[in-house]
Amino acid sequence: MDNFVKVNFLGASGVVTGSKFLIETSEQNILVDCGMFQGLKALRELNWADLPVDVKSIDIVLLTHGHLDHVGYLPRLVKQGFRGKIVGTAPTLAIAEIILKDSAKIHEEEAEKANKEKYSKHQPALPFYTVEDAEKTIKLFHSETEDHWIVLTENISYRFQYNGHIIGATFIELNINGKRFVFSGDIGRTDDYLLNNPKTPEWADYLFIESTYGNKLHPEEDVESILESIIKETLHKKGNLIIPSFAVERLQTLMYILWQLYKTRRIPNIPIFIDSPMGDNVLDVFKRFPKWHRLSNEDYQAMCNHVNIVESYRETWETIDDKRSKIVIAGSGMVTGGRVLTYLQQLIDEPSTTVLLVGYQAEGTRGRQLKEGVHEIRFFGKYYPVKATIKTIESLSAHADQNDLLNWMSNIKNIPETVYLIHGEPTALDAFRSKIENTYGWHVKIPQLTDVEKLIV
Repeated sequence: MDNFVKVNFLGASGVVTGSKFLIETSEQNILVDCGMFQGLKALRELNWADLPVDVKSIDIVLLTHGHLDHVGYLPRLVKQGFRGKIVGTAPTLAIAEIILKDSAKIHEEEAEKANKEKYSKHQPALPFYTVEDAEKTIKLFHSETEDHWIVLTENISYRFQYNGHIIGATFIELNINGKRFVFSGDIGRTDDYLLNNPKTPEWADYLFIESTYGNKLHPEEDVESILESIIKETLHKKGNLIIPSFAVERLQTLMYILWQLYKTRRIPNIPIFIDSPMGDNVLDVFKRFPKWHRLSNEDYQAMCNHVNIVESYRETWETIDDKRSKIVIAGSGMVTGGRVLTYLQQLIDEPSTTVLLVGYQAEGTRGRQLKEGVHEIRFFGKYYPVKATIKTIESLSAHADQNDLLNWMSNIKNIPETVYLIHGEPTALDAFRSKIENTYGWHVKIPQLTDVEKLIV
């Protein structure tokens, strides 16, 4: 084996989204994650370009977890000629299948709507990929167990390690010619409502670590008390509480907390509607993989029985027309698409409405605009005045904060040759770089999109 490795930073480099890292060796070419860019228009437009590498030469894709910004580009990769295995843990692949099918359906529906209502400058508007594209991609899925070394070649092996964040999520350890490359994926938090604590790496010659909250500490919030207060205020206003939510983990966490608040008589039996076909499917993944989370079967059943699952678009409109005060949890978490847009289109101009943001809001998303106090917002080609109350709970994020990230690195016994900061906005990346250098004295780099590092191994 030649003693070099080329690392191509194809996404989540200088930005949060679009995770893609191609490791080229003389034996195998390995892509770690294959995500879509989200947020700013300039980033989203990058999704439509072919990757600046020979896709047909990629032998395998390793997935850290199933979120769209880590798996959403896979159908485009297959369209460009990839024919190898796509490997992840069983729950990661279950989540990825749900997300890709749902995403493809939304792409098809949005293209159809844009063509019908003629609000796209593209004639015709095309889906980013189709359900058929997603199904072709899913046929390449291959699951591997966590905490088990898998040999790829004589000099290359890899291992998935439990990482919290969402069900199935892992960090990836990749041994190449005796050197260890560690890709953090997205790191979860300790004392999570639903998940076990992340494991931590013990050795890393080259560390690629996410920096989403590299410049922040999660506030010490009493989430239950804040939710209790917002719900009682919603009832007092005779209004609706709309919670845009990520379908994976956040939605299930909210269900669990709301059920606990009701069970302990802190809130009355206010109707709760879950309008996320994808979120409903993710609930099934929790049922299928009980060893990957902390919920007992009894708690799982009780939590599901406490809410109303909206199963069709007709029921979405019935829920909107329901005059009772209610809680609606609907996708998507950053208000970029999905069912939540229909609710907001109808209800965001009512002062009795409260919109609660409960996760990271990337730059350029409607969620970030709402968080920053815009007076109007655009859906489906039209602007709507924002008269609803906008609230935020920061501490429900599934991402580690700066302290969590530093603690996650603290068990590494050696001094890494280089730490690469990925998956962060520029201010977060720079603050985290400074913190690592001051805390550990390690050599830190902040790669940018399309950078290539040639490493001697």
